[in-house]
Amino acid sequence: MSLHKKVGRLMIAGFKGITMSDEIKHLIHEYHIGGVILFGRNIGTPQEILDLTKSLQKEAKAAGYTSPLLICIDQENGVVRRLGEGTTIIPGAMLLGATHKPNHARNAGFMTGKELKALGINWNLAPVVDVNNNPENPVIGVRSFGENVQEVTTMAKNSMLGMQEAGIMTTLKHFPGHGDTSVDSHLDLPVIGHDLKRLHEIELVPFKDCIAAGADAIMSAHVYFPALEKESNTPATLSRSVISGLLRKELGFEGVITTDCMEMDAIAKGIGTVNGCVKAVEAGVDLVMVSHIHSLQEESILKMVEAVRNNTITEQQIDQSINRIERMISNYTSWDEIEKIQEVASFVGSQIHHDQMKTIYKDGITLVSREGKSIQANDRVLLIYPTNVYATMVEDKRYATLEMAEKLKKVHSQVDEIEVDPTRYEEVLENAIDKVNNYDHIVVLTLNAVQHGNQQKLVHQIIASGKPVDVVAIRSPYDASYFPQANRMICAFEFTQTAFEIVAEYLVGRTEINGKLPVTLF
Repeated sequence: MSLHKKVGRLMIAGFKGITMSDEIKHLIHEYHIGGVILFGRNIGTPQEILDLTKSLQKEAKAAGYTSPLLICIDQENGVVRRLGEGTTIIPGAMLLGATHKPNHARNAGFMTGKELKALGINWNLAPVVDVNNNPENPVIGVRSFGENVQEVTTMAKNSMLGMQEAGIMTTLKHFPGHGDTSVDSHLDLPVIGHDLKRLHEIELVPFKDCIAAGADAIMSAHVYFPALEKESNTPATLSRSVISGLLRKELGFEGVITTDCMEMDAIAKGIGTVNGCVKAVEAGVDLVMVSHIHSLQEESILKMVEAVRNNTITEQQIDQSINRIERMISNYTSWDEIEKIQEVASFVGSQIHHDQMKTIYKDGITLVSREGKSIQANDRVLLIYPTNVYATMVEDKRYATLEMAEKLKKVHSQVDEIEVDPTRYEEVLENAIDKVNNYDHIVVLTLNAVQHGNQQKLVHQIIASGKPVDVVAIRSPYDASYFPQANRMICAFEFTQTAFEIVAEYLVGRTEINGKLPVTLF
């Protein structure tokens, strides 16, 4: 095998479109890239997803691959969910954490893996094992199972094992921990200043336990840990002491280590994507991920080839990485297995799967306050919800807050709605307060009100009207800290259709919700 194709095995590349692009075909044939990453831009119907994954594998086989292509996706569920219509909506981590039932995490993991496998996707970039102990964390939040290290560990391990049982490779992220940051690494370089003792007591615990339980892969964090790395502002992804020292030697991890996307600003605005890929491999990672720009993907491979020729990276190290990658692939898939999948299995997005997950949603969605008055049959209801503004760059842009109106109208005949543009709160405030008096019951959705004073002001003004006001936090549970006077304060943790379905049924008294918060309110 040529050096270009050896080094290419260390690249995970993304592309645009629901069919294979010419660029990705070029990377497969010219460099034998290790795999591809799928985003919402690549997701069509279940059949279109299967057609895409089969075409990618067919191309890889024609190009002379000895083992199948890695096809990965960020299917964390909840707010980071790539699959679209026709697949089952599965609860995200913090909602699962609110059930406090490890078997729910295992079942959700199994169903996630089962549907991914049926669509030809063999590697999931999940679960998130970060401990979310910082209420101001802008990027993890509800992507974490909670703030209690032992509960996070138990839930994450069960999620991982469920996916593995379904035949899917898994990824623990983001090593050595992204839970206690107040900066989004998509936008800048976060710094975590905890000492080694604290890191071993909190951040590293879920990684240690999941490694012992048979973790397949671990994703590095673009976060700087001064206690672990002497060179200033060097993120864990680029740190030999973190990757080769802490993870490989001290924790004994023998599986695959991958980077997060190297186009994120924490890397791109520092060392740069291309040089960052070289530095990450020097640090000891097995796979570098360049999710978007083709020129950067090819330049990164060529720069790594140059580093091998200059003896900055040894060819032996490249061989070791390839062996780890191929060992992981061989544990989960084969050419024969891929060729047997000819059509989308009937269980993908089935009613049976939906009903099974609905049970978990009921056990996770949480009533924070006292049990207030339910919506009565003849009540005129006003629903107020914010326009969907995405809190982080990792979230998929296809899921909308307005779907709550549809779900509520299915269970109650008299519902009007106001969509609130966050940039026009003052104007909306006047209109909303005037309208409130014409209704018997008000439902207000909050989307990270913890970060938006105007959103808090709007809700407080509506509560002051004296009408029964139900407040539903559809992302950050910390919103619940601000509205103790609400008729009912509910945490849904995510704005997925099934979450809205359960909340709507609960508001009119048709179902119960049983969750208990996995984080402490201030």
